[in-house]
Amino acid sequence: MGIKISAQNINFFYGPHQALFDNSLDIEENKITAVIGPSGCGKSTHLRIYNRIYELYHDQRAEGKLLIDGKNILEKDVDLLKLRRKVGMIFQKPTPFPMSIFDNVAYPLKLHFNLSKKEISERVEEALRGVSIWDEVKDKLKKSGLALSGGQQQRLCIARTIAARPEILLMDEPTSAIDPIATLKIEDLLLKLKERFTIVIVTHNMQQAARISDNTAFFYKGKIIESGSTKKIFTNPENKKTEEYITGRFG
Repeated sequence: MGIKISAQNINFFYGPHQALFDNSLDIEENKITAVIGPSGCGKSTHLRIYNRIYELYHDQRAEGKLLIDGKNILEKDVDLLKLRRKVGMIFQKPTPFPMSIFDNVAYPLKLHFNLSKKEISERVEEALRGVSIWDEVKDKLKKSGLALSGGQQQRLCIARTIAARPEILLMDEPTSAIDPIATLKIEDLLLKLKERFTIVIVTHNMQQAARISDNTAFFYKGKIIESGSTKKIFTNPENKKTEEYITGRFG
C-alpha cells in the first residue's frame, strides 16, 4: 500500500498562538491510523488540517505541506468542496440532521451530485448497508434520524459521510459519546470500512487504538513524539514519553 496522506513540517496557529510544531506524518492507504495523546495536545487540530475545515473559523492558519495523493491541499487554488467530498469527517458527538433517516443520507447526494431519485435511493441503501444499520432502519426510513439511539445515530452519520464516496475518513473520537456495546459495533465497522477507505481516528481510548489501528502517532504539546506500527508503539516504543503515556503514567 502507498502513502495516501503526507503531512510535512506542519505548523498551526490560532491567531498569534502556535498549537502545532513541525508535524510530519505519513498515512498509509487503506489502513487505520490512530492519533493518541493527552487532552489539548493538538490531535484534533492536526486532523482538521486534512480537509481544511479550520478555515470555517476566523484567524486560524496552517503552514507547511499537506499532500493527499501527492497534491499539496494547502495551496490557494484547491477546490474546498471537492476536497471535503474526498475527505469525509465524523465528529465526537453524533450529528444527525433534524430530518428523516433517508434524507440524512440523501442530503450530500442531492448537494454534490446530479442523480435520479432511483440512484439516490440505491446509494442511500448502499450506505446504510455499508454501516450495518440497514436491517435496523429499513422499515422506518421516514422517521427522524434524531429518534435513533446514540450508537445508531453515529452509524447514520458515518453512512451520510460514505454515501458521497470519499476516499478518506477522519474520525474525531467517534465513540466517546456512545455506550460500550455501540462502541464495539463502530470498531467492527471501521475494520470493514478500511478495505474501501483510508481512516484516521483520534482516540483517547488506548485499548481502542490497540484493537483497531494498523499505525499510531503519539502527540504531546503540539508535537508528534513518535509514530509507527501500532504493535511497535504499544510494545516497544522508542521514546520514554510514549511509554509513560501508554502505560498510564500521565495524561
